[in-house]
Amino acid sequence: MAHFDTSGLAPAQADLEAQGIDVVRLGYSDIIGTDRGRDVLVNRFGRTVGGGVAFCRSVYGTTPGGGVVDIDGGMNAGLPDVVAFPVLETMQPVPWEPGVAHCIADVFNPDGSPSQESPRQVLKRVVEQFAELGMSPICGPELEFYVLEPNEKAPNGWARYGEATGNVYVSGLRGDPENVLLSSLRQLGDYGLEVVAANHEFSSGQFEINLWHSDALDSADRAHRFKAAVKELARKLGKLATFMAKPFNDEGGSGFHIHFSMWSDDGAALFDDPDSADGLSQVAHWAIGGILAHAPALAALHNPTINSFKRFGPDTLAPWLIDWGLDNRSAMVRIPPERGKASRLELRLGDASANPYLATASLLAAAYLGVRDKIEPAEPLVGYGYDPERSEMLPTTLSAALDALEADTELRDVLGDVFVKTFLTYKRDEINRFQSFITDWEFAEYTYHL
Repeated sequence: MAHFDTSGLAPAQADLEAQGIDVVRLGYSDIIGTDRGRDVLVNRFGRTVGGGVAFCRSVYGTTPGGGVVDIDGGMNAGLPDVVAFPVLETMQPVPWEPGVAHCIADVFNPDGSPSQESPRQVLKRVVEQFAELGMSPICGPELEFYVLEPNEKAPNGWARYGEATGNVYVSGLRGDPENVLLSSLRQLGDYGLEVVAANHEFSSGQFEINLWHSDALDSADRAHRFKAAVKELARKLGKLATFMAKPFNDEGGSGFHIHFSMWSDDGAALFDDPDSADGLSQVAHWAIGGILAHAPALAALHNPTINSFKRFGPDTLAPWLIDWGLDNRSAMVRIPPERGKASRLELRLGDASANPYLATASLLAAAYLGVRDKIEPAEPLVGYGYDPERSEMLPTTLSAALDALEADTELRDVLGDVFVKTFLTYKRDEINRFQSFITDWEFAEYTYHL
C-alpha cells in the first residue's frame, strides 16, 4: 500500500478555505493528453486525498469514443487501480470557475511506485537522467489551435470562427470579431500559465498563444493545463477549440513547436559558444545530432494520430525531412538567431494533438542520447527544404512512426519500456479501428460510378 507525504495537506486545505475555494479539481494527463480527474470538496481534502485517489488503470486505455483498449495490466489483469496524489505546488485557482482550484496529480501504482504509463512520470524519468549529467533542460512551448462555432449548414456541424482570408499575424477584431482570443489571453494570464502573447495564425479561425520558457516539467504542466483551459473557455462561449492536427482539407494544420535549451547546475547556458562558427556549443550540436538520429521514433509521439500525417508535405511549413538549419523555418530543427543565454533550438516536428508531457519527454530523450553518445549532426540545411534528395524523409504514416518507435531500443530504454508498450498497443488499436471505418471520402469517390 502506498504511503505519501501528507504533511502539506492540512496547510493547503487551510489556505484554500481562506481563499474561498471549496472544490479542488485533481487532474492528470492520460495517454492522449486529456485531463482526467475528480472534484474533491475542500472541507474533506486532506482525508480524501491522503492515501491517493483511486482510478481504474485502464484510463490509459480509454479511447476518445469511449472504448477500452486491453493494455498490459488492464482488462487482462481484472481492471486494477492506480492512485493519484496531488502535487501541491501546482495548485491554481481557476479564474473562470469561482470557488474551484485545479491541482495536478502524480499517478502511482497501489504499492507507491510511479505509474510507468503516466505521461508526467515518463517526463520526470527523463529529466532525472539529465540530472545525472549535471544538466537542466529548459523548454518553451508554442501551440496553435482552431476555434469553431456551430453551423447547421456545415457537414460536421461546425464552421471556422471569424472566417476570412489573409489574417495571419493580425490582432483585434479583424480576425477575432468577438474578442475570443483577447478574453482567453487575459483569463489564461490569471491562471498561472505564464502566457505572454497571442495572435491570429495563418488560417481562418486559427490562433496561437505563446507560453514562457521554464524547466521541462513545469513547461509541460503549463502546456497540458493550457490545452484543457482553452477548450473550457471556448465551451463557455458556445464554441469548440480543437488542437486536432489538420481539421480541414482547405486550410493548414496546427503545430506544437518546442524551444529547447540546457543549463548547467551552476547556471551556465550550455548551448552557447561565441567562439564556434555558428555560435553553438558542442553540447548543442550533440543534442541536435540525437534529435535527428531518433527523429523517426519521435514522430510517433509528436505526431500521434492518423490525422497528424495529413499536415505534412512540401510547402506546408510543417517539416517533411529530417534536417536542421540556422534560422530556417523549413527545417525540422530550427536554430533561432539569438545567442548567449537565449541560445536554443526549436523542434518544429510536433503537431498540436501531441501530449505535452510525451512530446517534451521524447525530445529530451533524443537530446540526452545525442549528448551521451556524442552524435554529430549532418551539415545544416541551406535554402528552402522539402527536397528528399538532400535529407531522409520522416515517416509518412502513423503506422510507420510506431514501427520506428518500436525499433528504437535506445529511445525506448530512456522513456521506459512499459510506457512504450502501452502506447504502441493503444495507437495500433486506433489504426485498426480506422482501417475498418468507411469515410465520407470513400462514399463520395465510389458510390456513383462504381
